[in-house]
Amino acid sequence: MVGKIALVGGDEFLPSCRQMDNELIEATGYVRPKVLIVPTAAAMSRPELAARHGVQQFDALGADASPLMVLTGEDANNDELTAQVEQAEIVYLSGGNPAHLLEVLRGSLLLRRLMEGLERGMILAGSSAGAMVMGERMRFRQWGGALGIVPGIAVLPHHERASKSQTVREVAVETPEEITLIGIDGATGCFREDEGWRVLGAGSVTLYGLGTWQTYRSGEYFEIEGK
Repeated sequence: MVGKIALVGGDEFLPSCRQMDNELIEATGYVRPKVLIVPTAAAMSRPELAARHGVQQFDALGADASPLMVLTGEDANNDELTAQVEQAEIVYLSGGNPAHLLEVLRGSLLLRRLMEGLERGMILAGSSAGAMVMGERMRFRQWGGALGIVPGIAVLPHHERASKSQTVREVAVETPEEITLIGIDGATGCFREDEGWRVLGAGSVTLYGLGTWQTYRSGEYFEIEGK
């Protein structure tokens, strides 16, 4: 079960993301959905600011947004704090440090409640670090395991900065077997729907295979086998 997942390449909550974020709001089916902004990945670099930017963006688009200030492992296992997820239509994991985010979420009560939310139709969005930890594997200095919310993938955020030809060479040498690499530009995302993964935003999403890549732009769909 993958559920309604949005993987964003970075630059979250900027004006360039407004249309994409509005599409997530519309996808809930609610006029004023409840949105939680989770700045865990930014815990060491002004998390209150990251949360405020997210709340301002979604409030301006007509949602009912608030911060979920989970910054530590203790927070992630706080029953009262994490219970807010049960009322949310969108939970958005901000960017920052993916290693810290992974450490806080792994095996936590918050993660369990996020998975339960996906089962009831909640949208789980993550930008940059937030998208990276949702894959099965992630590369942060070196390859390692991630949460596996979307099995069989690894997310490469801010992919507008990367060389596709260099990345495809690295795929052949470095990428773990059975992992599909997804390069996502900043201010761009891909959203899992019944028809497949739909690209949102201003840039492109690139899927890598052995020796090849395929690029998709806003409104286009792609499939990842089994996901």
